Amino acid sequence: MATNESQTAGAVLQDTPPTDGAPTVELRGAGKAYGNIRALHGVDLQVHPSKVTCVLGDNGAGKSTLIKIISGLHQHTEGEFLVDGEPVRFSTPREALDRGIATVYQDLATVPLMPVWRNFFLGSEMTKGPWPIRRLDIEKMKKTADEELRNMGIVLDDLEQPIGTLSGGQRQCVAIARAVYFGARVLILDEPTAALGVKQSGVVLKYIAAARDRGLGVIFITHNPHHAYMVGDHFSVLRLGTMELSAPRSEISLEELTNHMAGGAELAALKHELAQVSGVDVEELPEKEDLTASVAAPSEGKS
Repeated sequence: MATNESQTAGAVLQDTPPTDGAPTVELRGAGKAYGNIRALHGVDLQVHPSKVTCVLGDNGAGKSTLIKIISGLHQHTEGEFLVDGEPVRFSTPREALDRGIATVYQDLATVPLMPVWRNFFLGSEMTKGPWPIRRLDIEKMKKTADEELRNMGIVLDDLEQPIGTLSGGQRQCVAIARAVYFGARVLILDEPTAALGVKQSGVVLKYIAAARDRGLGVIFITHNPHHAYMVGDHFSVLRLGTMELSAPRSEISLEELTNHMAGGAELAALKHELAQVSGVDVEELPEKEDLTASVAAPSEGKS
């Protein structure tokens, strides 16, 4: 059964060509409240095939809550959540996965002492032989894992090495390749470059672009505007549970994105007070009116 599922999963991407039409995943005014605490409110988000949607925000901005809603861990309490234009309300992450929504968390859900190929098929192992004496098809899993990793441009000398011996960037790439192989149409990446150095971050960004080029819609969660701008097609900035900015790449520069991410509006509002502090250079700070205008511009263009 595992073999058949794997073959079917590999065909999903071929049967789902990238389009510029309806989004695969869409949130309309979505929100989440935990009792009297409103963690997320009025969030609009669209994820299209062959596009990287970057969701940025500082700690406590609502990024984790957004991930949990889309991945099926939590249910939204307001607004709509649509997959392929159909309203959904997932009860478990398995339901989201069945609809092609895969999430790669920071801990990667791998077993460090197990080989790379074993982790690639963890929970979805291929088997052979008659029931009830079916056994793992080790050779086929090794061959398939090697082929799929190479298809993503990942070449490992030894698939028998424990995955814990790989660098952080390599482990992220294996997790991305695994999600692609098992039929993901939307790939959520939770801060994949947060704990990585410059070189390893570049490796992960390369494979994010590779996943996009294979037709996936990618949700790239990050607090680094420079990483986001390298691969992103659309940028959404969360602040205190609401969407402060939503703009395509053509309508926002890296500088503007960085200002929004860094709380530029708050700093601009305090520009006069900061100027009184010795050793603080406020010349490079934007004016509050400029930031307000850049937020309004994308919205006006959509209406």
